[in-house]
Amino acid sequence: MNLPPLNSLRAFSAVAETRSYTFAADRLNVTQAAVSQQVKILEKRLGIALVTRIGRGIELTGPGALLARELDLGFEIIGRGVERLSEDAANRPVQVTMSPAFAVEWLMPRIAEFQRENPEITLMLNPTSDVVELKSGGIDVAIRYRDRRRPGPDIEPVLISDMIVIGAPSLIGNRDLSDPASLSDLPWLQELGTNEAAEWFTFHGVVPDRPLTVNHMPGNLIMSAVRRGDGITYTARAFFKDDLEAGKVVELFSETLFGVYYIQTPQEYERPATRTFLDWLKSKAETVSA
Repeated sequence: MNLPPLNSLRAFSAVAETRSYTFAADRLNVTQAAVSQQVKILEKRLGIALVTRIGRGIELTGPGALLARELDLGFEIIGRGVERLSEDAANRPVQVTMSPAFAVEWLMPRIAEFQRENPEITLMLNPTSDVVELKSGGIDVAIRYRDRRRPGPDIEPVLISDMIVIGAPSLIGNRDLSDPASLSDLPWLQELGTNEAAEWFTFHGVVPDRPLTVNHMPGNLIMSAVRRGDGITYTARAFFKDDLEAGKVVELFSETLFGVYYIQTPQEYERPATRTFLDWLKSKAETVSA
């Protein structure tokens, strides 16, 4: 279907409704000359007069009146469609992805505050170690991890934290673990989809003389496993701040302000509900160090 330009149709519809080029121009926030030009473009395109001047005023021709009625109906249908789409978008949950550890240890203890302040917004949390693609109609907000070794574009951090190796006192006992190589004797708990233990030893220049004992599991399960003494893990200080202060876990090694959790969004599709959540998330941003 080869339709005339929408600007011409909208200009003519405004003229037909107001019976005035001046009032139509005010409604469309353009000049009177621009409205007149658009109507002429439409008349030329259709090959028929739509508006005629009567003294100082204007009237619609027969074809103009017919087109005006059809446009009224068409724009009303379009308006209803846009309104329904806006309502659907407003009611769609804000979908957020992050690592399981970040979800359980940092986000969940704070999320009740957001829900109290914004009861009309529904959040859908997707804790996963996978990097989920950001696209229209899908994930609205991703909270990613990056360490200070990996430069990249400007980011919006929500959490900057020391990264530490920790274990329960029941597992550590009286062991001398002052040398990074000594940690190869202990079982490691590692989040699914990562290679944290091997990367930690590489960062510290250690090549273990035998295979590491590494148990892979979701980040949320690692937290309770560490507290039970099932193994040691590499994690953000922010996740175990209270446990460290209470002596429930022991810090073995630390990299100061090494880990950055930051926000990514598909900017071109940001909804008002998403913006509200992002503003709240940024207001909770913190830096955690010894």
